[in-house]
Amino acid sequence: MKKLFALAAIVAAVPAVAQPPVQQGSVGPHSRAEAVKIIADLREIVSPQGLQAIEAVPIGGISQAVSIRSQDLRNPVLIYLHGGPGFVEMPLDWWWDRGWDEYFTVIHWDQRNAGKTYTLSGASDPATLTPERFQADAEELVQWARKRFGKHKVFVLGHSWGSMLGLKLAAAHPEWLYAYIGMGQLTDGLESERRGWRWTISKARADGNAQAVHEMEAIAPYGAADHPLTVAAILTQRKWLNQYGGAAWRRPGGDFEAAAFKLAPEYSDEDVRSAFKGQESVTQALLPKVLATDLSKIRHLDVPLVLLLGRHDVNVSSEVAAEWFARVYAPSKRLIWFERSGHHITSEEPGKLLTTLVTEARPIAERAGDFAP
Repeated sequence: MKKLFALAAIVAAVPAVAQPPVQQGSVGPHSRAEAVKIIADLREIVSPQGLQAIEAVPIGGISQAVSIRSQDLRNPVLIYLHGGPGFVEMPLDWWWDRGWDEYFTVIHWDQRNAGKTYTLSGASDPATLTPERFQADAEELVQWARKRFGKHKVFVLGHSWGSMLGLKLAAAHPEWLYAYIGMGQLTDGLESERRGWRWTISKARADGNAQAVHEMEAIAPYGAADHPLTVAAILTQRKWLNQYGGAAWRRPGGDFEAAAFKLAPEYSDEDVRSAFKGQESVTQALLPKVLATDLSKIRHLDVPLVLLLGRHDVNVSSEVAAEWFARVYAPSKRLIWFERSGHHITSEEPGKLLTTLVTEARPIAERAGDFAP
């Protein structure tokens, strides 16, 4: 017992040099700059084989911004195509994709009229705000990445609107990809919208929400083939769908990620202020066309398919995507359900997402010798 007391006294006498004293009134951070610096320092890549960079890439006639994070550039490249259109996910990755850069060279891209690309190049010519131009941009990005990192093939992960770009790219250019990874996958857009409307109005009726029921009935027949979608109708459907947790499971409103934008280390104050300045024009130009797209006609892929679906995703119906998955042919295909997720798997189940990418996707590149030893 005396020895234990002596040891305790010795330990207590050692100064805690690793923990600087906190002075009264100095608890912070006190500004966005201080908070962002803390996050940036914590996630700094210091590996001599790695890379951490923001680059301006000439795509589609303008400079477009990409972030690159890799602990070892010998690892396979994974390109993330964000949702929207007009949304960005680069400023969210600081908190949901920790660990990805240990297994992949991860590329996030801010599309035209959004995020850092808007800061770089301003508003795009309205004539370029078409599905075809964005598709061509995505293809240029993949070809740039293959050349930039000396890779014959890469992974593409498409989320939501990005899954439309990704699936079409996989169908057209399987030779560029190790696998296509779809998350919140858009397939039959109108059927997804119809099911979302039915689910939402049933929730509103059960809740006795007369306003929601009235507004939802006013946009009927929503998603009918002979009743074209309008932006106003889509936003009404999404307002109430989000309110009842159809986008983020058990999180009313669906915007719980928004706070993360303010702390994004890749984003300057100006980037944060400008991130969504171009969204309205993109929404008006693209959203009805995107949600009326039918990708379920794609029944054959010449590249492995990995589908990641939130069990509770009504925003882009996971039921509809699963039905397509059952019919499509691919050299290999895997469907992984995320039981505690809606449309935001990245934020709702980030741990399972990382382990899924490592166990289901990365081995495909490893078999081709594309990995850090």
